[in-house]
Amino acid sequence: MNILEHGIHTVLPYIISVLEIMGILVVAWSSVHAFWEYIQNAFFKKQLDLQHDLAMGLAIGLEFKMAAEILKTVLVKDLSELLVLGAVILLRAILSVLIHFEMKQMHKKPEDLKR
Repeated sequence: MNILEHGIHTVLPYIISVLEIMGILVVAWSSVHAFWEYIQNAFFKKQLDLQHDLAMGLAIGLEFKMAAEILKTVLVKDLSELLVLGAVILLRAILSVLIHFEMKQMHKKPEDLKR
C-alpha cells in the first residue's frame, strides 16, 4: 500500500464521522426548531411555516449523510459491503427526492393546483 492510499485509509474515517455527525446535528436542530415553531403556532397563534423548515432541515441533513456514504465507497473491501452501501445510498436518495417533492407541493400557488 502506497503512502497516498495509506493516508486516505487513515484520514477518511474521521472525515466520514464528521459528516455523519453534521447530518445528525442538522436533523436534530431542525426538529427542535420546528417543534418550537409548532408551539408558537399552537399557543401564540403565529403563522410560521414549520413544515417547510423541517423538510428543509431533513433534506440538508440527508445530504450530509449521503456525502458520508459516498465517501465510504472508497473504503469498501468486498462486494457485499458495496451492495449494502449502495442500498443505503439509494434509500437516502429516494428520501431526499420525496422530501424535495413534498416541499414543492407545499409551496405551489392555489392557481397551480387547479391545473
